Amino acid sequence: MNKNVRKVIASSTAFVMAGSMILSCGCSKKQQLVIYNWGEYIAEDTIAKFEAKYPQYDVVYRTFETNETMYPNLENGYDVIIPSEYMVCRLIEEDWIQPLDWNKLPNVTKYMDPMFRDVTYTDNAEVSSQVLDYAVPYLYCTVGLVYDANKVTLPEGTTDPAVIWDVLFNTDSGLSIGMYDSMRESIGTALNYYGYSINSMNDDELNKALDLLVAQKSALHPAYGVDNLKDKMAAGELAASIAWSGDHIVMLDRVEELGNNDIDLQFVLPEGSNWSVDMMCVPTNCKNYDGAMDFINFMYDPDIALENCEYVGYSTPNTAAKAMLDPEVSGNKYYYPDEEVFSSLEVYYTSDALEERYTEIWNTVKASA
Repeated sequence: MNKNVRKVIASSTAFVMAGSMILSCGCSKKQQLVIYNWGEYIAEDTIAKFEAKYPQYDVVYRTFETNETMYPNLENGYDVIIPSEYMVCRLIEEDWIQPLDWNKLPNVTKYMDPMFRDVTYTDNAEVSSQVLDYAVPYLYCTVGLVYDANKVTLPEGTTDPAVIWDVLFNTDSGLSIGMYDSMRESIGTALNYYGYSINSMNDDELNKALDLLVAQKSALHPAYGVDNLKDKMAAGELAASIAWSGDHIVMLDRVEELGNNDIDLQFVLPEGSNWSVDMMCVPTNCKNYDGAMDFINFMYDPDIALENCEYVGYSTPNTAAKAMLDPEVSGNKYYYPDEEVFSSLEVYYTSDALEERYTEIWNTVKASA
């Protein structure tokens, strides 16, 4: 047979085979799945592992820094979002999120710590009782002070919020400090300093918190941020900062990576401070509900939950993952509070009136010199 004829036949055969492959694959076009999560809040290869297990999905992963910066973006359309419990309660009331199909979440059913079924998530009893219908815990933490023990001295074993937070609010200290650029954490810390509830709506108490934050900003010029504060503490640029407990673990790792042997970062938890749980939920304008269920269930695979917990540093609600942790971590009462410590802490509550008042205070602080 003529070589050219053979080439034509071979080319035609290849074309037909390729066409058949295209036709056979045409029905398996990947479904987009859009995830909206906190920055630096997932292990580096989690998304790749999910896509390998579920090749029908193409994940678009986006991040935010605070609940308040997430909230205005909900209209953009996400399939899974991971706000904190107080924001979840607000989203339930405002019909921004939809019920989960627990029949599609066998890992969550099997491995979620039952203590989360007994949590009072808000002072609205009706909403609190519905939280697990709409959201499941991803990771949780406490809010305390991280400090370099070579620059700051605290009484051993203290849990007194006035003593602990004085490190951040003593305008004569001259210390370089960090504050979260987050309304609830900053206002909550100021309220806790005075021994007030972090959910206070008392005008006198809120005005004292406002004055404290304004004076702090004027005198100490704190570094405001979220993720950037971890690097600043690890590099020795700051003497102390407000911190989620999980960030303390990350800071310790970064200090070790940098070889900064002269930095001794400690974490202390004030009585009456906050504990917070970030929760996976599905917006009402979600376009891929089944994909959202697959993702949430995947995140509760014990090995995946362990990898995320260890990478992020925050506490896992997954009982199987917790059992695989280093006992020094799982036994730390700041990372995994016992019943006594939990009873001394508060979750953030929310309401329209509270959001309006706290936003007013925070805007005043940010606008001050």
